[in-house]
Amino acid sequence: MTIETLAVQGRDRIHTGLAGIDIQRLKAMRNASLRACFNRLEETSYRMEFVARVRGREYINDAAARSINATWYTLECLKGGLVWIADAPKSDADYSRLVPPALRKVRMLLIVGGDSESMRKSFSGIIPSIESCPTMADALQKAYRYEADDVKVLYSPACDNGESVETQGETFRHEVNEL
Repeated sequence: MTIETLAVQGRDRIHTGLAGIDIQRLKAMRNASLRACFNRLEETSYRMEFVARVRGREYINDAAARSINATWYTLECLKGGLVWIADAPKSDADYSRLVPPALRKVRMLLIVGGDSESMRKSFSGIIPSIESCPTMADALQKAYRYEADDVKVLYSPACDNGESVETQGETFRHEVNEL
């Protein structure tokens, strides 16, 4: 097939055709092969990781969620009310994608770090309680004292603050264990 023939067909048809090829290949695979592939997947560290249960409240470490999309996925997956700890962004980000799950689930937003104004503006009127915290320890103390039944405390930064995932994840884990 020539490039001219492909161009006449259009992108949509090309993508549909390629998807059809993928579907046929998947159908040809045996179930045992698929199970073997999925069994080799390893759990990602610091991704929706249960850390501890303190006073009946779960603490979840999602330090690997360093983008709005990753945090959106986490917010959508978790059930029940949430106290969400996020990092202050270094730039104005578009948090509009996070508004629907935040509206349904987040009862308190704790923003760790310097410039929390863009997050505060994005979620004002959406999340009932929004507070700035200088450190992770301070945020966890506020989450610990938050008076509500049936909430989980989630650390999902939603941005890259310059620290490594491991550093952020271990800091959260350490501070939870200090409660």
